[in-house]
Amino acid sequence: MNSLKNKKVLITGGASGIGRIMGRIVLGKGAELIIWDINLENLNNTVNELSKIGKTSGYQVDISKLEEIKSTAEETKTIHGKIDILINNAGIIVGKYFTEHTYRDIQTTMDINTLAPMYITNEFLPGMIEANSGHICNIASSAGFISNPKMSVYAASKWAMIGWSDSLRLEMKQQKKNIGVTTVTPYYISTGMFDGVKSLVPILNPEKVAKKIIKAIESNRIILSMPWSMRFVRFFQGIFPIWLFDWFVGKILGVYHTMDQFTGRKEK
Repeated sequence: MNSLKNKKVLITGGASGIGRIMGRIVLGKGAELIIWDINLENLNNTVNELSKIGKTSGYQVDISKLEEIKSTAEETKTIHGKIDILINNAGIIVGKYFTEHTYRDIQTTMDINTLAPMYITNEFLPGMIEANSGHICNIASSAGFISNPKMSVYAASKWAMIGWSDSLRLEMKQQKKNIGVTTVTPYYISTGMFDGVKSLVPILNPEKVAKKIIKAIESNRIILSMPWSMRFVRFFQGIFPIWLFDWFVGKILGVYHTMDQFTGRKEK
């Protein structure tokens, strides 16, 4: 991408958390911002605030519903034309043992975290391919590398997202398309989504995370893991016996107990 100036950037879940921060950053770099979010109050407040920085539009959409994705994508393309950068940022977590999940919990988590990014990308990727230009950034999670109690369905959704995202990158490369794909795998971020989490490994600052993600898009980075130590997870999983990996990650680092006091973001 190199420069975001005059680029049209679509961010899902862009009315709060790192989505909102990334929106402010891209506007500061001269981009046009388009936000998709389910929370109308947050959406309106964010659009009103960020419009003072640059051109900002917002659309209320429930991305767990395919028909809403399709209709909102059609409206977005009609009004704004080709999207240059798509950031699949929206996500949810239930945060309880698998046996405590309802069928709705499971379906909604997979719909929002896994299927929606695929559906949304499928709406905007053809325009990028036609122009032979664009970038897709998928916000996954370090939970896509590390299994964790009380995160089973969330982890499954992010494992799937990582596999799809990097396969898409390879397809664009194989087909010689000038379209970048960046997969982001952060640790816990202090946005409210993971309230109650206790961790020996430092919880990430959302401002720093957002800046690194935008920089990764500009430099066409393939995978962005935060903190840096997450880069070695798959390596250690490959060389260590699973019992040793579990001992180090679970007992020494305490990762397997980080969700013990999880409460999540409180609904207003």
